[in-house]
Amino acid sequence: MGLAALVMGSALSQAPAAADMVIGVAAPLNGPFAPLGQQLLSGVREAVADVNARGGIAGQKLKVEAVDDGCEAKKAEAVANQLVGSKVRLVVGHVCSAASQAAARVYAAAGIVQISPASLSPRLTEDRAGPGLFRLARRDDAQAGAIADLLLSEFGAARVALIADRSAYGKALSDAVKERINAGGLREAVNLTFEPGEKDFRGLASTLKGEQIDALFVAAHGADTGALKAAMDGLGLSVPVIAGDAVMGTEYGVAAGAAAEGIRVAFLPDATGLERARPVVERLRARKDEALGYTLPAYAAVELYATAVAEAGSPDGMAVAAALQAGRFETVLGPLRFLPSGDADLPGFAFYDWREGAFRPVARTD
Repeated sequence: MGLAALVMGSALSQAPAAADMVIGVAAPLNGPFAPLGQQLLSGVREAVADVNARGGIAGQKLKVEAVDDGCEAKKAEAVANQLVGSKVRLVVGHVCSAASQAAARVYAAAGIVQISPASLSPRLTEDRAGPGLFRLARRDDAQAGAIADLLLSEFGAARVALIADRSAYGKALSDAVKERINAGGLREAVNLTFEPGEKDFRGLASTLKGEQIDALFVAAHGADTGALKAAMDGLGLSVPVIAGDAVMGTEYGVAAGAAAEGIRVAFLPDATGLERARPVVERLRARKDEALGYTLPAYAAVELYATAVAEAGSPDGMAVAAALQAGRFETVLGPLRFLPSGDADLPGFAFYDWREGAFRPVARTD
């Protein structure tokens, strides 16, 4: 069942009404991880516009309330309570796992459905706060496994450096990759960290050059990774760079400039060419926007919620959660269902190279 089958045609209404159904978007909207938060917001707004253009959900138009969690657990809990006070029916978010875990307890206590398109920590669903918590992102352990397999297969006898920012994301992903490559017999040549938003990467780049590395894994956001890549290029250090999902976006290319090529990033399999996703991608592109990163997963979260309300016959949170848990759904990400843990049964990670000014999927060889 799709959006068109759920809602009746009518013009999009921009004016909030007393009976509007509020959809919350909780994500970092400022700071280094803001580009990922903006991807969530873009996807949700596009889905809400599509739903409203067809009459809304259960006779109610949707409106979006976006809150900035700062990628921090304490702030996430505060904005979660703010969304509860706004009587949201669905929260799409959060991005950072620590923020998701802190906020999930608040949503669970209020009976609100939460769908995270971007939080990767296994603990989010292993310690599931309640039956209304679902995840469209792949787990961090799956990402670390995919990256480690790549490093072992292509650089198993080489000098590989690991570098991460000191965010919870950077530490968790770097530690998981280190554990897996060590288990596979590869010992890192050097393991470095830096503060998110570092102003000058020349010192780190010089250290990496002095270590005579053959490849580099980076666990950080896009702007910092791009700035590091540019600093390495400035010192004549040209080695393959492997990075995690937080790099996926245009900010990397802006920061890296002419040094942008030579990176491979792990991310969700490309859904932009799927028949169901194509019209969404084309509408975004017509407005000079792109379905980058977590845009389509955020769209899918609203898509899933609309379908589940129709299946449940009610917007009651627990009824919708039960419908989400029991159903199999057609989405812009492809067909999916939710496992008992709340994780979606979507395919694992794919890889992207920066080519011709954008991240583009690496052709599979298997």
